[in-house]
Amino acid sequence: MSVLKKFLGQTAIYGLSTVFSRLFNFILTPIYTGKFAAGTYGIFTTMYAYASLINAVLAFGMESTYFRYLNKHEDKKQEVYNNSFLCIAFISVLFLVTGLVFSNPIANYLTDDPKQLADYKSYVQFFIWILFIDAICVIPFAKLRADNKAFKYSLIKFMNIGFFVGFNLLFIYVIPLMIKHQWPMGEWFASWYRGVWVGYVFIANLIASLVTFVLLLPEFLKIQLKFDKELFGKMFSYSWPILVANLSFIVNENLDKIVLSRLLPDSIADHEVGIYGAVCKIAIFISIFITAFRLGAEPFFFSHAKNANAKKTYATILHYFVIALAVLFVGLIANIELLKHFIRKEEYWVGLPAVPYLLFGYVCLGIYMNLSIWYRLSDQTRFGLYISIVGASITILLNFILIPKFSYMGSAWVSMLAYFVMMVISYVLGQKYYPIPYNLKRILAYLVISVILVILSFWVFNRNIYIGNAMLLVFIAGIAYLEKDELKAILLKK
Repeated sequence: MSVLKKFLGQTAIYGLSTVFSRLFNFILTPIYTGKFAAGTYGIFTTMYAYASLINAVLAFGMESTYFRYLNKHEDKKQEVYNNSFLCIAFISVLFLVTGLVFSNPIANYLTDDPKQLADYKSYVQFFIWILFIDAICVIPFAKLRADNKAFKYSLIKFMNIGFFVGFNLLFIYVIPLMIKHQWPMGEWFASWYRGVWVGYVFIANLIASLVTFVLLLPEFLKIQLKFDKELFGKMFSYSWPILVANLSFIVNENLDKIVLSRLLPDSIADHEVGIYGAVCKIAIFISIFITAFRLGAEPFFFSHAKNANAKKTYATILHYFVIALAVLFVGLIANIELLKHFIRKEEYWVGLPAVPYLLFGYVCLGIYMNLSIWYRLSDQTRFGLYISIVGASITILLNFILIPKFSYMGSAWVSMLAYFVMMVISYVLGQKYYPIPYNLKRILAYLVISVILVILSFWVFNRNIYIGNAMLLVFIAGIAYLEKDELKAILLKK
């Protein structure tokens, strides 16, 4: 089997689990937007934005470090596993204790409304436990990937999302029916059920995280409470720039939602955040693809680094990765008039003009994540830190300038610009310090054509689904014609 076929096979397994898991999660969007007003959905969006920032800190960049040092020190696999886990566990326990002690002041920071203070304190406590459990599961999950246990990894992910979706449906639909029709246990549920309360979403998430922890217990039992100080020093030097880079990436991804709630007038803040958070869900399809790629690519890139033709392989992977992103970009915009119905209430649809910018931002992010392999493989993670700080600086500065004037549209523009700049800088530095022979002309051609088609589909032809899909088919046909010889060579290679 060729190297590329092996890569595609591994990525397909992770991809299927990621796609189905995220799609199951996506079906909750019409449920949430149908049940919750935009203001209430804004609370949901803001809480998960804060959670993403904290998640990056708790993980401490140790996932990438684990894969790197697993391949650098094949004679110390157990020590690498121990060090990676114990580092995250120490930080997570410290966070858990501190967070629970200061949950009341945190709730006071999140809301100025005394009537909502008790609810926000509950939200904070739920998330503290969710974040703690999710953090200590990072390295056991990474070990499954490193050990090529893709099926087990995927199964646990399926179980996680299954419980999350299941308990959401229980709290939102099943319990109200049991109470309404006085079914068995209906009276007991009526004694404590609060109706349409966003806190039930967070409880469902906590239950799903607990299930994941239980399913990963066999991996936890393989941990030895032995700490290799010398090895950890090297791992720490590699890891902390990744931590800052990941944190900067999360800032790019989520600061806009946090800042929106702070910079806009209180009367419209939650409403605007809710609209923006809902339309962001349409961009989830490219996000799913990027996540699936990363899960398969990260261990593959590290394990393949010693091969003589590694750089050529990386170039080929990026080439077809960009083609897939470009097709997804055009396809999603061509069908946006269908996709918008996943957001059931029409009050959210006013935010659709932000979607093309968000999607192209994700395209740039996906390319950046692929390009970033150069500084990880060459142990120059400080460059990831520098690039991410540039992106975060753009995000912070321009969000504060544009949000008061343009609300969430300003956020969408800033997100796209930040990822575009990061992508360009990473390419330029990568070609200087770890040159990879990318087919830049063809990659740029596909990206430029996709942008032109999106502009035509969304603005010129006013989101006409027939014209949009006709252009999509022509685009795919053109790609197939140009790539036919290379694809045949890859598919026929043993």
